[in-house]
Amino acid sequence: MKRKEPTHSEDPIYKASSSSNSPHVDDYEGGIERPKGNDYEVFLSFRGKDTRKGFTDHLYNSLADAGIHVFKDNNELPVGEEIGPELLCGITQSKILIPIISKNYASSKWCLHELAEMLKCKRNKGQIVLPIFYKVEPSQVRHLTGKWRDAIDAHKKNMDEMVVKEWEEALKEISLLKGWQSEKIDNGHEGTLVKIVVRKVLSELKRLFQLSVPKQLVGIDDHVEQITSLINANFNGTRIIGIYGMGGIGKTTLAKVLYNELSSHFDCRRFVANIRETSQRKGIECVQKQLISNTRENFDDVSNVDEGIGKIKSLFTNKNVLILLDDMDDDTHLNALVGDGTWFTAGSAIIITTRNKSILDKVGASFLYELKELPLEQSLILFSRHAFRKDYPPSDYEVISRNITSITGGLPLALEVIGSFLYGKKKGAWEDASKKLRKVPNKKVQDTLKISFDALDLEDQWIFLDIACFFIGSSQQSPTYMWDACDFFPGTGIEVLSLMSLIKINEDGKLMMHDQLRDLGREIVRLENPKEPQERSRLWIYKEALDVLDNNKLQGTRKIEALSLGKCGIGRRYIAEQFQEMTNLRFLLADGANFTGDFQSLLPKLRWLQWAGCPSDFTAANFHPKKLVVLNLFNSAISEDWGGWVPLKAVIAMVQQAMQYVDQTTDLETKIGLIKTLNSVAAGKIYVEIEVDQETCKNKGRTGSYSRSY
Repeated sequence: MKRKEPTHSEDPIYKASSSSNSPHVDDYEGGIERPKGNDYEVFLSFRGKDTRKGFTDHLYNSLADAGIHVFKDNNELPVGEEIGPELLCGITQSKILIPIISKNYASSKWCLHELAEMLKCKRNKGQIVLPIFYKVEPSQVRHLTGKWRDAIDAHKKNMDEMVVKEWEEALKEISLLKGWQSEKIDNGHEGTLVKIVVRKVLSELKRLFQLSVPKQLVGIDDHVEQITSLINANFNGTRIIGIYGMGGIGKTTLAKVLYNELSSHFDCRRFVANIRETSQRKGIECVQKQLISNTRENFDDVSNVDEGIGKIKSLFTNKNVLILLDDMDDDTHLNALVGDGTWFTAGSAIIITTRNKSILDKVGASFLYELKELPLEQSLILFSRHAFRKDYPPSDYEVISRNITSITGGLPLALEVIGSFLYGKKKGAWEDASKKLRKVPNKKVQDTLKISFDALDLEDQWIFLDIACFFIGSSQQSPTYMWDACDFFPGTGIEVLSLMSLIKINEDGKLMMHDQLRDLGREIVRLENPKEPQERSRLWIYKEALDVLDNNKLQGTRKIEALSLGKCGIGRRYIAEQFQEMTNLRFLLADGANFTGDFQSLLPKLRWLQWAGCPSDFTAANFHPKKLVVLNLFNSAISEDWGGWVPLKAVIAMVQQAMQYVDQTTDLETKIGLIKTLNSVAAGKIYVEIEVDQETCKNKGRTGSYSRSY
């Protein structure tokens, strides 16, 4: 698995400051070669006429091929202008700053502006600066001899004295930093230097490639060691590593730890989560798109499976890649994402997690690893870490703790959920839980987990079911407006669900849920009426929702509280009468749909309307749900004379008023600050979520998301 490393004589990189924890900058267009996505890890500063088409281009492409997001400025600074907010963000938000100091670097005001700003970031924010002295000696830069002195003297004629002095100090400071001298690396062979720089950047950024894993892991190292001992054997082809086992056994966690262990050995890494769920809801093309997104080739769009296969082959055939494909379920996934394994270059590694071992046999997996239940002692440790926040139970709880862990059958998810449920509870609650667990037939996972669900307050159960059906992967903030308006008390509810390990809040503030818990929630809803979907509280399966609407199954639809039309709603037209009986509907996702007819007195309890891509020919009358708190019109090509503004006037009036000042603000940082302020305003005022275009620093007007809290 190990790649050949350069010798120390080839890699004279010196100490650098630790990387900062600054957030990532959004995309900026206009003279910037940028990745798809909104995060930059490396900023390149260079003199265009010296290196743009040669060394810098080679370095940029190699960094991009390694999966690193690079901000490369392609413009020269116009005379008399300063660095704009977009470029400033590119510097301040990048983790690593690489100035490529070449012979004409100091003749560019733009380059010197960038250099001074980069060194400020190093001093004030601890960002890493890795200079490359391209065909120049650091001593020339330090002492400002020859061309360097001429360039500085020329600047003094038309620039402020203090600015030029700052540039002089910056040049001296950069010359003293440890970096690379191009002519001293492999006798000036630039390809070697590029490889060394890429490897150093990957090393510094390694933590950014690490997948998040739980802290309370037990016994995971033994599994990783067993797998790595197998795959480190001499093997020349593509390694396909299959990890299989029952749901909730910890396959994804093990795969993530293995991925983190191997990541530094590969030029390119990809992680695609929840393939089974994503393909069911959005199609396998969406999964293909995730696999190939954020690449220099701009392969983001996939219109059909065959096109996706072609792009995967084209992208990965010549790259040494590490890919983790989580929760693959059937042959469709296999054929669309992996094929027979020949799509990937020799030396690549594909990690697959699945409940279905047969797909690993079909793909001819190089290594198979069955993850089994934890043994009793490890089960007790994991349970205790959640139930007592330490490795072992107190002496007076040891017997009942061992009884409960033996009943759960060594299933990590059940141990975590039950342990979290019992944390802080009195002995009587423990004894009741033990009795209930003993009644679960054959230690069925969902029945075990349902004990925690049954212990929730009613409002917390409603929030749990909403998340399971609609909000996995959504921002934690957005649905709280709806839940708060419905008196579900989301502040305490989300905290309770999190403490009981029924949900997770990831590092991006998104709501996450284990697939076993998700399936539990959806099964609870399905069992409200197994045969008649219109008698259930939530409809998340698009075909069932369409069947209820299109076939006029109106009897009982007042029981429906939340309904998603998903992608099946696009281009369809719905009349007011189809919603006549939905008097309790509070959540409606109708992306791309249109409404006609008179909606007077309809949808009286609607709090959330997601209507992305809403049509411009909106004609419905009296469409103004009075209790709406979240209105999402994202990605809608609507104009000033759009028919929907009039009926929704009461909802958006205060948002438009609040946005007037934001629209007048051209400074990017100020604009972002204002938007964050508006977003944080408490219920009863305005909540705004808009899209910011950093090229023009202008709000895109009504093409975005708006919310209003009453």
